[in-house]
Amino acid sequence: MLSSQRQSEILRALKERGSYSITDLATDLDVSTETIRRNVKPLVERGLIVKFHGGIMLPERIDEAPYRRRMQINHEAKQAVARLIASDIQDGDAIILDNGTTTAYVADALAGHSRLVVITNSADIACRLAPRGGNRVFMAGGELNSDDIATFGAPAVAFLRQFQVRYAILSVAGISGRGELVNFHLYEAEFANAAIEQADECWVVADQTKFGREAPVKVCDLKQVDVVYTDAKPSNDFRRRCAQAGVRIKIAAGE
Repeated sequence: MLSSQRQSEILRALKERGSYSITDLATDLDVSTETIRRNVKPLVERGLIVKFHGGIMLPERIDEAPYRRRMQINHEAKQAVARLIASDIQDGDAIILDNGTTTAYVADALAGHSRLVVITNSADIACRLAPRGGNRVFMAGGELNSDDIATFGAPAVAFLRQFQVRYAILSVAGISGRGELVNFHLYEAEFANAAIEQADECWVVADQTKFGREAPVKVCDLKQVDVVYTDAKPSNDFRRRCAQAGVRIKIAAGE
């Protein structure tokens, strides 16, 4: 196959998925990793794709789509996962919710709960939960992100470290083929890591589009997670990794 044809295949695959590890892309296109690397190089030089450690993505995926638009993507699956998580939370529980579209749906699903103690860096989530059921909502300070109206940076992390909660409920950009939780931005990963340290359990919310999705910044290894909530049965490989790490998988909508 001509290099231009192979490069077109690579671009087509990225447009469908957004990001790929080199290994997964080689498997899906049934070629060697060396063939992928050879064809990726000119695409990177032309600015058509961006390379990061172990993978590639489209340039626009470096910065995710605006928050309100992301809220509409796969929203039914996110709502189903959110309802499942809400069913496992009791009135009066102390939780951390990081910023994200799925965790915003979790906030909505908690509408019937009361006396929650919620620590969040998301102004959107704070507004959804503060007026309800005698909840106490603590909003982390720090630099405000103009897209999703969330705070990040050292002040947000320092604020978070004042609390000890039962559950840290985290959204991620993806769960890589290596079983690592990944995000697009370092400051999101820093906040997530601090949340894990302050919680008895770490729960990760990830609809099926997040599995196998690559992003440049590692949040944590799978072994640091207690439960993965999703809307569809993950791959055999991922289930095996979870079993080895002692991670429970909970699937919404009776899957």
